[in-house]
Amino acid sequence: MSGEERNVIFEITRIGDAQRVAAIDVATGIEVVVQAPANAALADVRALVLRKLKRALGGDDGGQSGGDGRPGKLV
Repeated sequence: MSGEERNVIFEITRIGDAQRVAAIDVATGIEVVVQAPANAALADVRALVLRKLKRALGGDDGGQSGGDGRPGKLV
């Protein structure tokens, strides 16, 4: 994401005692999904799914990659 603003579509679906929150990057069509309790604050869940989308787009790996360009996490 490298500092640029991206258009993101959010889809929130309540399923019983849970909510499914999807974030879709308009430019690339990449979609990520998180599930959270139905009573979780919407702002918190949106922030979580945006962080996950940022990682999926390659903008932030949270310091988890092996550093050699290959996908995956260093454990």
